[in-house]
Amino acid sequence: MSTDDRLAEADDQRLAAETGDRTPRTGDRLAGIDGPLAERGGEAAGGGLAGRKEASALGTAGRDEEAVGPAGRDEEAVSRFVERFAGELAQAGMQRMAARVFAALLVSDGAALTAAELGERLRISPAAVSGAVRYLTQVNMIGRERDPGSRRERYVLHEGMWYEIFTRRDEILNRWQKTLLEGAATLGPGTAAGVRLSETAEFFQFLNEGLLQLMERWRERKSLGSPPPS
Repeated sequence: MSTDDRLAEADDQRLAAETGDRTPRTGDRLAGIDGPLAERGGEAAGGGLAGRKEASALGTAGRDEEAVGPAGRDEEAVSRFVERFAGELAQAGMQRMAARVFAALLVSDGAALTAAELGERLRISPAAVSGAVRYLTQVNMIGRERDPGSRRERYVLHEGMWYEIFTRRDEILNRWQKTLLEGAATLGPGTAAGVRLSETAEFFQFLNEGLLQLMERWRERKSLGSPPPS
């Protein structure tokens, strides 16, 4: 087993310990309720019609409680947005599960969630959380910090995240342009392939110059206290 595999396995084990590996099992869920309420509902259901009514009431209460979040927010609508935005990110090339985790962090008020909270909100396994946060950490879209008063880690969005992402694109474009120019010189300026690489390098230079100007305009906009988009 390679070092990366051992690190990944250790990460999965740690996340499983944090979440308690609460993968739903048959019989654990009744009318949309997990845990003790499901057990109570199951006991009631065994008692005939009265039990079924009690289980139904518990299920309705559970759904009503889950549907309303902080400040009366419609959690079902939030969940739909998370899946919709995750779908957009996935179409742009991001891993699907990483996109879902990123969207869940984006809509959280504190921009930070533990592995257990991510698993619960997205209804995914500890292993799925582990793979998603590993990807997002590697591409510097999220960071890790200790949950105060606990050994658990929280996964947080970086401050000025989008600015940092596009700033790093500047570095990438510079490297691509340099490599392409070297390739064009190797192939020869008089060859069709050499001309193709030179034109590509010129295009990346154009993009880079425009990106730098956009980033400067963004800094100015934020320093003036830009109004929210309409």
